[in-house]
Amino acid sequence: MSDRTRPPLPTALGIAVLAAVLMALLVPLFAGPAANLAPRDLPIAVVGPAPAVDELAGRLAAARPGAFEVTTLPDAATADRALRDRQVYGAFVVGPEGVALHTAAAASPTVAALLTEAAAQLSTGTGRPVPVVEVVPADPDDPRGAGFAAGFLPFAMAGMAAGALLTLLVASRVARLLGLMAFGVLAGGVGVAVLHGWLGVIAGNPFVEGAAVGLFALAAAATVSGLGALLGRAGIGLGALLVFLVGNPISAVGAAPELLPQPWGAVGQFLPVGAGGTLLRSVAFFDGAGAGWPVAVLAGYALVGLVLVLAARRPAVGAAPDGGDVAGPVTDTR
Repeated sequence: MSDRTRPPLPTALGIAVLAAVLMALLVPLFAGPAANLAPRDLPIAVVGPAPAVDELAGRLAAARPGAFEVTTLPDAATADRALRDRQVYGAFVVGPEGVALHTAAAASPTVAALLTEAAAQLSTGTGRPVPVVEVVPADPDDPRGAGFAAGFLPFAMAGMAAGALLTLLVASRVARLLGLMAFGVLAGGVGVAVLHGWLGVIAGNPFVEGAAVGLFALAAAATVSGLGALLGRAGIGLGALLVFLVGNPISAVGAAPELLPQPWGAVGQFLPVGAGGTLLRSVAFFDGAGAGWPVAVLAGYALVGLVLVLAARRPAVGAAPDGGDVAGPVTDTR
């Protein structure tokens, strides 16, 4: 039965049911991780004399069972180095005057606030507040990290759109490849101009930041375009699922992977948005510490996507299937 003779009412009802099912799946996917933010084996350090360290670690474990993965370090300088290297999110330093909290709010303002709350609980009954030392502070123009996190939504959407449009409208595989590379370069420049130059929510080396944004943009677009070249419209949908519908809510860009229900926090770091957020934080605030893994993840997506674009024999979706690279988009002549 053709589209013109298909009964309109069953079609309309079918679309309504499909949309409702999609909503039922997407709402918990987006809201579930946000509603269940809590520390789960969050890496922290405890510094000080052995008896005091053991006592403090025990108090932290009793107050929040399973929340912290505690590492004992010899001194405050070593703890601060661990914070700058992104090995821990915070350090409780036991000194002659009591406990002090050293934080790296740039890694996650949400975690820094959580650790500050835990420090306040430790001081209950002692009459002595726990001082907080910001070893790696968040950007003063974005102290809660909201601008940083929100900036990744349009990056992901733009990458998804670029990959889909290149697949739908460009038949030449070489032209698609060049389009993807050009998008990566342009996205890196535009992204750092907005986040660093205009909004001021990141404060690292702008050229390195631009390279990080460009690699993320290329990975997102190449994933969608490569899967589209391989599988057609279904591949575009699968790419959108990986890059945005699944990848965005479990990316932990606005929190930390250890705050999400597991294994989703870890899974999100294997997807482009999660890896992209981690990479940009690393180069913007930590001089590249912890950047190796997200670079490998994003480079893998970009490389596989580009190879699929070049190797797949399928013409552009909607292009005339003449078996070559010169087919143009189909024009409706009715």
